Amino acid sequence: MRAVLDTTFRSLRVRNYRLFAGGQLIKLIGVWMMFTAQDWLVLELSDDSPGALGVVTALQFVPVMLLTLYSGRLADRYDKRKLLIVANAVFAVTAIAFAVLVAAGVVQLWHVFLFALLLGIANAVETPVRQAFVSELVELPLLPNALALSAATFNSARIGGPALAGVLLSVLSTRGVFLIATVLAVAPVFTYLRMNTAELYGIERKDRGEARVLDGLRYVGRRADLLLPICLMAAIGMIGFNFPVTLAALAKINFHAGASSFGLLTTALAVGALGGALAGSGRRTRPGAYRVIGAALAFGVLEFAVGFAPNFVVAMLLLVPTGFFSIYLAQAANHRVQMGVDADYRGRVMALYVLVFLGTTPIGATLAGWWGEHFGVPSSIWMGGLISFVASAAALAWQLRSSGDRLELRMRPHPRIRLVAAARTEPEAETPRSGVRGAGPEAETPRSAARAAGTGRAGRAEATPARGRVEPPAPTREPVARV
Repeated sequence: MRAVLDTTFRSLRVRNYRLFAGGQLIKLIGVWMMFTAQDWLVLELSDDSPGALGVVTALQFVPVMLLTLYSGRLADRYDKRKLLIVANAVFAVTAIAFAVLVAAGVVQLWHVFLFALLLGIANAVETPVRQAFVSELVELPLLPNALALSAATFNSARIGGPALAGVLLSVLSTRGVFLIATVLAVAPVFTYLRMNTAELYGIERKDRGEARVLDGLRYVGRRADLLLPICLMAAIGMIGFNFPVTLAALAKINFHAGASSFGLLTTALAVGALGGALAGSGRRTRPGAYRVIGAALAFGVLEFAVGFAPNFVVAMLLLVPTGFFSIYLAQAANHRVQMGVDADYRGRVMALYVLVFLGTTPIGATLAGWWGEHFGVPSSIWMGGLISFVASAAALAWQLRSSGDRLELRMRPHPRIRLVAAARTEPEAETPRSGVRGAGPEAETPRSAARAAGTGRAGRAEATPARGRVEPPAPTREPVARV
């Protein structure tokens, strides 16, 4: 048991990462409490309109569409820790102002819309910077574990936040929930201030002024192994990940449930998501493309099933595996991008990932709200699952065609589908860039790069090295003091 714990939580040995994870956990519990109360407040102020929920969700993510790429440029140019302090301070001040309006009993629907937009601006700056900042908290061998624990932290909060909000909504009403959530949202400001900057791992750049957004886009365009997960998450993020809109409406309109029951649906989704995050915590190597695609196919099937759930209990049970594969997918795609990108471009590439994954939400949320209003909430859920499955199948076809691999159906000893990898001529390895930590294919041998692209045998764990395979040592870095 101790060995398992040491493996699963090994990144927590690093003090700066402990501060980061602790601050995020406290804040995110408050954020999920806030979002749960906000969704319920919108339904109360709009006479149970799914369309109003769609507008609020869209407003939260419109700034992601407009500002995220620029935020990635900031992450590659300036001190990430200082950017995070400012972004979290703005978030906290905005939350305090809105909590005062709710507590005073004068809140109106347009106030909620404005609040969602302002929080979206703060998040548009904070999210890509935070994603890139994780790589500066730990050394390269710990990065997969640190990323997995960050996802686990997020989903632990997603379990506790809505469940706690559901109880408090019935006891204290929305004003009490907002006041408590606001206090919790301040935590990261203090944890970032307490970090030891001399222990941060970064890269030394002679000129931080050359971090152009266009260069980052061109870099991704040259990397097919980055394009596939980014394009796949763009489609699924827009169509499939609209649970903030659909679950509240499903609970209240279709199942006639109260606030606490709505919290149970969100909690069921988050319990599965936490399992998906922990399932990837032991990952030590870059996940292959087929692992990402397989998780996407499973998610599409399960979300489709949720749309046909006949009652509240069945929906809640189906949301657990749906949550598992939603985060296992998002985490595998995130790891594939983070662990394959040159450190000089990490901020801009992660900003692009956040843009396509979260920035498409305004479109998807608006469509889900409109569809639910006209054709029923369940149909908006199963349609999202169907489109997610089709997008995943298209990604599979793309990967098979580009790699030359093929799928083979075998009936003995039992029916199964097996991936047959095409024979390959190994390209000459690229030379790692000096001073760059965690470079993309430059940090891999040709054979490992081919395996990371998803050319290994189906069902084989990526962490299992091939016989006779020689891995280069991870590049070593000394902590770089931040100026």
